[in-house]
Amino acid sequence: MKVLLLIIIGIIGGVIGGMGMGGGTLLIPLLTIFVGVEQHAAQALNLLAFIPMSGVAIAIHIKNKLVDFKQVLPIAIPAVAAGVGSSVLSKLTGARALSRWFGLFLVVLGIYQLITAIIALVGSIRKKRRELLKFPEEVASRHISASLT
Repeated sequence: MKVLLLIIIGIIGGVIGGMGMGGGTLLIPLLTIFVGVEQHAAQALNLLAFIPMSGVAIAIHIKNKLVDFKQVLPIAIPAVAAGVGSSVLSKLTGARALSRWFGLFLVVLGIYQLITAIIALVGSIRKKRRELLKFPEEVASRHISASLT
């Protein structure tokens, strides 16, 4: 049963990660909550699963011409440095504290995503409202100009 659960979790993490949305944000909580994996081990499993998954996803994104190589180095170099520093910090942090920090990160990320979605929705509604209010003016001006000719 545990192996089946791990396979399902791996599929979910792979789908989310393959789309570039950070499969670890789902994989780590699923491993800790449903399988009982300790936080450090869940994060390590996530990183190990990420290697082949990201390799395949990168190859596909390159094939689809979605990678701008000019932007890779300015992102990758600081990301690798931060990854090394964070790994050391993670080792020095207790599992419970690490779990709490990760949970806080997910909450902040969720709030950010919610606010971004609300702003986009409000912008979309305002745009549609402007289009609806503009439409009668265009019809009226066409009608007036047609009647003058």
